[in-house]
Amino acid sequence: MARRTTLTRYTIEQEHQHPTATGDFSALLNAVATAAKIISNRVRLGELASVLGSPADGVQINPTGDMPKELDLISNEIVIDETQWGGHLTGILSEEIDDVHPIPNVFKRGKYLLAMDPLDGSSNIDINISVGTIFSILRSPRPGEAATAEDFLQPGTEQVCAGFVLYGPSTMLVLTTGSGVDGFTLNPEVGEFELTHAGMRVPERTSEFAINASNERFWEAPIKRYVAELLAGSTGPRERDFNMRWIASLVAETYRILTRGGVFLYPTDTKQPALKGRLRLLYEANPIAFVIEQAGGKASTGRGRMLEVQPTDIHERVPLVFGSREEVERIEQYHTQATEEPHYESSLFNTRSLFRS
Repeated sequence: MARRTTLTRYTIEQEHQHPTATGDFSALLNAVATAAKIISNRVRLGELASVLGSPADGVQINPTGDMPKELDLISNEIVIDETQWGGHLTGILSEEIDDVHPIPNVFKRGKYLLAMDPLDGSSNIDINISVGTIFSILRSPRPGEAATAEDFLQPGTEQVCAGFVLYGPSTMLVLTTGSGVDGFTLNPEVGEFELTHAGMRVPERTSEFAINASNERFWEAPIKRYVAELLAGSTGPRERDFNMRWIASLVAETYRILTRGGVFLYPTDTKQPALKGRLRLLYEANPIAFVIEQAGGKASTGRGRMLEVQPTDIHERVPLVFGSREEVERIEQYHTQATEEPHYESSLFNTRSLFRS
């Protein structure tokens, strides 16, 4: 059997294409991969490790308003421990930390910034559904100096690399450095990520969508219209049937869309008016958007390109719509039309009134 390309070889070969490369980037990416292997082992052990979905003792809600689980905090510590000492970073931004984690003075500081959600989908831990790690790498505007929050306030177009790790039946690392998307599967026999999905592309046409339907009453009219048309199926204006999926794990939703096509919606709604959206811009929406765009899909706020959003806060939330280009463009179009009610009403989402004829 022919040997597959390992992630280590892949990153080094990529750097060889750039004569000025120093090796820092490949070393950083492999440190992230090492952290993912350790987290994968913790996830795989499940209850044997006694760190499933139970809230961490004495821990308050995190900066984005969620109550972290024990494994959230363990994963956060693992990524920091594996990446801060190598001399490649000036700071780390995490969902689980109020402020930026600067690289300690005892370590050399480099030229990159790392933003991460150390364990996405942790609400699924107790029920053994896939979870993951999301990461984004940026260039520091002040190489060698301790990072500040302002250093991270860069639009997604500035990302050097982004990706995610999916801890499922197999552990997969999916990444882009701006030249397409490649997927690597962790081979437990040798302890290496090996290239198994080269040149991943989002299928152009889809018949699947993912949205949390329990929030329907809070949606804006364009989203109600879009979902109602999908639910109408072959008897509605789309003239074909769609399937609805909702895993509540962003990495799992993204991987499904990369392999089978589809559209994911976590739109603006009125459930919490003070928030612009649910997902975090810098370490969830931007890295996923970068991956999706590089795979031929589209990622949007519902009204415009996600990667062009200018961050104003390190834990800023945004709405996120991504997937097959045709569907995302349709959703953007519906928002520009300022429709008050769905053009087509399904039996699930229609409006009821005593005075309706």
